[in-house]
Amino acid sequence: MQSYHSISPEHLSIERVTEVITSGLSLDFSKESEYLIEANRRFLENKLKNSNQNFYGINTGFGSLCDIRISNDELEQLQENLVKSHAAGVGEEVPQEIIKIMLLLKIQSLALGHSGIRMVTIKMLADFFNLDIIPVVYQLGSLGASGDLAPLAHLSLPLIGLGEVYFKGERMAAPNALKAASLQPIKLQAKEGLALLNGTQFSAAYGVWCLSEMKRWFEIANLCAALSMEAFNCHTSPFDERLQKIRPHEGQLKVAERIRDLRANSPIAEKEKIHVQDPYAFRCVPQVHGATWGVLSHVEQVFLTEINSATDNPVIFHETDAILSGGNFHAQPLALALDYFGIGVSELGNISERRTFQLISGLRGLPAFLIRQPGLHSGLMIAQYTAASVVSQNKQLCTPASVDSIVSSNGQEDHVSMAANAATKSYRIVQNLKQVLAIEWMTAAQALEFRRPELSSPKLESILSAYRKIVPALESDRVISTDIEKTVNFLQTLTPPE
Repeated sequence: MQSYHSISPEHLSIERVTEVITSGLSLDFSKESEYLIEANRRFLENKLKNSNQNFYGINTGFGSLCDIRISNDELEQLQENLVKSHAAGVGEEVPQEIIKIMLLLKIQSLALGHSGIRMVTIKMLADFFNLDIIPVVYQLGSLGASGDLAPLAHLSLPLIGLGEVYFKGERMAAPNALKAASLQPIKLQAKEGLALLNGTQFSAAYGVWCLSEMKRWFEIANLCAALSMEAFNCHTSPFDERLQKIRPHEGQLKVAERIRDLRANSPIAEKEKIHVQDPYAFRCVPQVHGATWGVLSHVEQVFLTEINSATDNPVIFHETDAILSGGNFHAQPLALALDYFGIGVSELGNISERRTFQLISGLRGLPAFLIRQPGLHSGLMIAQYTAASVVSQNKQLCTPASVDSIVSSNGQEDHVSMAANAATKSYRIVQNLKQVLAIEWMTAAQALEFRRPELSSPKLESILSAYRKIVPALESDRVISTDIEKTVNFLQTLTPPE
């Protein structure tokens, strides 16, 4: 029996978006949404029929051509021309999981009943989602203002029988996919092309994906740090609750509590230490990881607002007899948040690589590069190089996109957000972080081999036992990239202990 997510004006959460995408739920529409969509469309049609007023993009040209009136018999052609002309994306393809999120967020925004779109058009978007007809969209082309125009144009092309899609695992021309799915291209009517292209759903989809991934990988970062502390024979005092309470940042409190829990009942942690203090990369985990937790919390609130908003232009208020032209498409809130997000996430990698460096440095009774015959074998020497390389790239990717702006559309669009670039950078930063944390986990696990027969905590030992079935201890040199890949996959599917 098919399970459904009902599109409605009710609040949509990051968790629900993830659930809809990963659980294979299909979309349908609540009666309230159908009423809002249809009432809004009727109002627009009546307004165009009974008024000689100019409405931007509905019966005028676009951008700096906004003062050119379009005759009523050319309104449909205007909308089709808009979609075709704005499909100017280039670069790498957007991952299909991101495009699925784009479809869901676009449908959600249109269903709020302020976009003047027809029910038949929005239902065809839902058909794409339900049948896994995934439009081919390119990463480059949006300035993050006037909407994510180029990416959303490519998302919309198949509605009118143009462009390319993935269907049943095969890339094909849109008309072939529509035919195979028993769908017919639609003829866009007044305002519909503009409603489809205006909006922030490209940037928002990347942000939602990044936030969803970081809910897991933030916990993995704490897990890696705890394992490294055990491997490096670290003190427990920096995580004492009393210490946290006199500087009670919420993230710091949460991370310290998590580390205490992961290291609980560890013979290594509880034994007396010779050294007085640990390096910052271990000792300051509550402060550094906790600060990133604060970043993620703030960014999530920005995106929760965005994915529950109408972000096209003009916006139609049928209840109050108004069509208002404004700037809800401007993605400055997302651009700033995504730049902040990238910095916060990058810092988890920064401090992780420093822990890896300490572990391979021949300190605290551990052999250099964590191999029994250093010299003949290089051990994990170059794994740390790789982590350093990836961390360095993330630093470069953290150059903010939101401080940039390039004038476009003949000066009409004179300030843009560059949110789309911030979004694709954030995606790469998250993917890079996974590699860095996998290297740390692999390194800490190898270091613990030299602590045996001493044991870590029951929680960490349980995870290590499962890991060793995937990646055995390093006894002699082997191809390390394979181990890194296996470790990423292990951590990606791991359920962190309660």
